[in-house]
Amino acid sequence: MLRPLLLSLPLAFFGMAAKGHEFWIDPEVFTPEVGGPIVADLRVGQEFRGSGMSYLPPEFRRFDYLLGDRIEAVPGRIGDRPAVQMDAPDDGLMVLVHETTDKIVTYREMEKFGNFVRHKDAEWVLDVHRAKGFPVDTFREVYSRYAKSLVGIGDGQGDDRAFGLLTEIVALENPYTGDMSDGIDVAVLYQGAPRADAQVEIFERAPDGLVEITTVKTDGNGRATVPVRTGYAYMLDAVVLREPDPALAQDRNAIWESLWANLTFAVPE
Repeated sequence: MLRPLLLSLPLAFFGMAAKGHEFWIDPEVFTPEVGGPIVADLRVGQEFRGSGMSYLPPEFRRFDYLLGDRIEAVPGRIGDRPAVQMDAPDDGLMVLVHETTDKIVTYREMEKFGNFVRHKDAEWVLDVHRAKGFPVDTFREVYSRYAKSLVGIGDGQGDDRAFGLLTEIVALENPYTGDMSDGIDVAVLYQGAPRADAQVEIFERAPDGLVEITTVKTDGNGRATVPVRTGYAYMLDAVVLREPDPALAQDRNAIWESLWANLTFAVPE
């Protein structure tokens, strides 16, 4: 296993972070039986708590599931909430994959933007912002979300993999069948390549609902080990900050872009 750099962060700081809202896939049950229901919310919120969103095709570019050798669209009707309501078709590791369309946030206080980029370990953005003379009172950021969730159906056998998302977190071990005593290895990718020295936020939800938030950093190969405990659910989050390409910047009148990778799973008893 990789040696993690683990940092505990006070929850109060996360509450202050501007636009520090994660987007994730939240199954009601991470280990359903074959033929049983798979029900999962799309959530936006903080500290692994948030509001459920409806199944709205105009809001996503992609909403698929992988099971075995097949990839299919997640079935749904406009307005369904929870957004995932289907029967577990077969044994194996199901990977739910969701990619949103581009969204916009407008900042009217530089302090809020500064809190956000520091929270995401991207303070270099502030130096570039000042050096290029970007506005400090009103400016826009475009953002998109790339969420995955691991569901262990029946025997839960199988592997996560890269799906060609602009950024994503890939589980290098199966939390439902592997030995999790020394943590779970993950890889963080950006444009298909390993993302070195990237911050991964770990949201650990206990059976009683208590959430603890920590971080790890990826190594030079874009990999990190996340400490885990049996009976707990996990959400991992990693954010890329960049300047949007000129066409997107002009179309959305935005000077910054953020890309949010997210992965949820549980570790059974």
